[in-house]
Amino acid sequence: MFSKAALVTVALAVLASASPVINERGTPIPIVKRGSLTRPNGTFDAEKAIAARFKLQRRHARNLINLERNLGSERFKELYPDADLTKLQNDQDGDLEWTGTISIGTPAQSFTIDFDTGSADLWVGSSGCSTCRRHNTYNPSRSSTSDSQRGTFEIAYQDGTSASGPIYTDTVTVGGATVTGQFFSAVTNEAKQLTEDPEDGLLGLGLTALSSMNKDPFFVTAVKQNAVQEGVFAFKLGQSGSELYIGGTNSRLYEGSIEYHDVTTDKGYWQIGGASALHNGRTFASNLETIIDSGTTLMAAEPSVVDRFYGSIRGSGYDEESGYYTFPCNSVPEVSFNWGGKTWTISGDDFNLGETRSGGCAGALVGADLQMPNNVWLLGDTYVPTLLGSFSCILTPVIF
Repeated sequence: MFSKAALVTVALAVLASASPVINERGTPIPIVKRGSLTRPNGTFDAEKAIAARFKLQRRHARNLINLERNLGSERFKELYPDADLTKLQNDQDGDLEWTGTISIGTPAQSFTIDFDTGSADLWVGSSGCSTCRRHNTYNPSRSSTSDSQRGTFEIAYQDGTSASGPIYTDTVTVGGATVTGQFFSAVTNEAKQLTEDPEDGLLGLGLTALSSMNKDPFFVTAVKQNAVQEGVFAFKLGQSGSELYIGGTNSRLYEGSIEYHDVTTDKGYWQIGGASALHNGRTFASNLETIIDSGTTLMAAEPSVVDRFYGSIRGSGYDEESGYYTFPCNSVPEVSFNWGGKTWTISGDDFNLGETRSGGCAGALVGADLQMPNNVWLLGDTYVPTLLGSFSCILTPVIF
């Protein structure tokens, strides 16, 4: 774990259209987005949107369960006094992911992976997995650096199925950064939700407290082993040219100065405090804690706050089919955030998820009971494409 005295920051930078700087320290990994809540014809995909909304709540329920186990009940209750773990289920669903390539083992075995700042474990399918036939799988007998560890890894699903498998350590390479002895799981069964996904597994880029195995995630290991020139990774998420940049920030992708902010807690999330949310330039929520999560495509807040937000929009409504709020398609609300410096605005194209069958366009801000304090907002990749999102583990920071 990093020292509690260490500085924890977040930085924000505007995406650039030019290429002003050439010297870089890190390595870019091209990534692509698998899927969208908006169909190619611009209409709202209600079925995918329903799945995305439920996934958002369940994945953070799982994170709270991991936090309670890793931090201890007493510390967890101090952080989340109102959380009721008896109401939570530890599960994860397929959704919209940002994927790229990594390798595991010696010699290297390649995998297409979902990169996720909202979780902290690495897992892929095992060669002994009978349901993983569509995916690349990990064979420990073909790696000279593989080492079996005690315990098992498991993800449970709401329909009663699960993905589970043994835990290993091995050499892992991501974007030119190679670490040894990285803990991960090679699952021996995959539930239906996973067998239908194109990616081979998931690499969590959150902090150690979120880990189901209670082990350092890849990037924390990379920082401790000096495998990266700088303890920073950065996302550029967009319609094209998206990348995960390991070991620094790609200055070709942003312009102007970077705005830094402290990460407020050691809860395992990339979480920034002191935020204000604005609607058409006017503040409608302040003193917010904001969690940055590349594994979620939506933004979420306490339901009554979301209801109040849409209630202020003339012509807004509620789509019963999907459970999403709507607004007039010819009048997309301007939503922005401020952490005490520049105001960062979400593009209308990102906030607008498309026209619903009942009329109106669906908004990317949804109400969700995250079992967290009411001032906690979750910002998924609807928000991140506005900026260069950079996360620093030099002393546990984040950059946009």
